[in-house]
Amino acid sequence: RFLIIPPWGDTGERPEETKILLDPGLVFGTGLHASTRDSLKALAYVHSRVDVKQVVDLGTGTGVLGLASALLGAERVLAVDLNPLCVNTARNNVQLNRLEDRIEVKEGRAEAYAEVPADLMLANIHWDVLKSLLATEGFRRNPWIILSGLMRSHARDLEADLARYGLGTVKAWEDEAT
Repeated sequence: RFLIIPPWGDTGERPEETKILLDPGLVFGTGLHASTRDSLKALAYVHSRVDVKQVVDLGTGTGVLGLASALLGAERVLAVDLNPLCVNTARNNVQLNRLEDRIEVKEGRAEAYAEVPADLMLANIHWDVLKSLLATEGFRRNPWIILSGLMRSHARDLEADLARYGLGTVKAWEDEAT
């Protein structure tokens, strides 16, 4: 459903696709990695079921997930990354897609934004950071949370953590490479 292309590429887009212009620079998140592809599937799943107005994207990288969410109708997206190179890349991609009025990119630790209320919380991020986010009550209060970037062993640990907090999984995507 998403067509991710570089700004210098020929689109060849079809009407059923959502086009995202993306210049990855040196940053993770082109849409080719399994965790990003699965996050995009999960994002489309959530957007097709509920009206998503506010999104927080923790560990935004290139900003691809925040861009996708805005293009699917989110009114406000807060995209956060600790790496200044990611922040600059994400800001550039927001401008390429002309979404400056809906996406704000900030530099900072994911944990510092864990309690920002949102309709959808995105975290395609390292396992240790995910664990600390889950330990934050405000993070767990968000109605929809997409967690990604896990190895299978961590996914099993995540299921146990979710159960301990009274949460569960609505849908899971697995890739052979992860």
